Amino acid sequence: MLSISPIPAFSDNYIWHLQQGDEHWVVDPGEADPVIKALQGASLNGILITHHHPDHTGGIAPLVKKYQCPVLGPASIAGVTTPLTGGGVVTVLGMPLGVCNIPGHTLDHLALILREPVSGSSVQTHLFCGDTLFAAGCGRLFEGTPEQMFHSLAKLSALDATTRVYCAHEYTLDNLHFANTVEPGNTAIAQRLASCQALRDANEPTLPSTIALELATNPFLRCKVPEIMKSAARHAGHPNPSTLDQVALFALLREWKDHF
Repeated sequence: MLSISPIPAFSDNYIWHLQQGDEHWVVDPGEADPVIKALQGASLNGILITHHHPDHTGGIAPLVKKYQCPVLGPASIAGVTTPLTGGGVVTVLGMPLGVCNIPGHTLDHLALILREPVSGSSVQTHLFCGDTLFAAGCGRLFEGTPEQMFHSLAKLSALDATTRVYCAHEYTLDNLHFANTVEPGNTAIAQRLASCQALRDANEPTLPSTIALELATNPFLRCKVPEIMKSAARHAGHPNPSTLDQVALFALLREWKDHF
């Protein structure tokens, strides 16, 4: 049976630990020591990387030195032994792992989509989205354009509603406070904020999320909602939100969040 658990790193990163039987993989190990501790003497079978930022890659070299394991990720990253490209599929833990290009946060950013067979012919999808899609938010645009990020998020939001979303940072409460400011009439946001606050008060992670929950509460996936359109335009001093397309509205929201 597949187990996916967070390994805390730095102040708010999560390194995702995938285990099935005696096989162990990690996603985006920014640090090596927390991974070694979490493995409790087990070997590491492989490393998955979503993008090149050092808080996602800093543990690669020491982990490879210790475990001699393969590294799968963007070809731009030093230490990657199996370059991944959008549209490709590889096998990880005996399951298909699909790869999707999602530029915006960085130009080399990949989404890693693991499809786990469950009962009968059913499949549970697990999305490892790095810093592109966050719980109730999205990543900053360090290299890409608003249009790239908008379309990358659209790809992710089109996944099955039950898809579990494993992003790489514990930013949920801050993102939900922003979402509540943008769309104060959305009761689902208020409910999620209360439940996530209770989790953090208990020192528990707010992740994983689901695509269904993101579609209901994440303003960056809800640019068509009239209340969000009006909020974004009003904050930017734009007199007529109906003249703005969704990419323009997304850009206004992202700029607002950058200074929130």
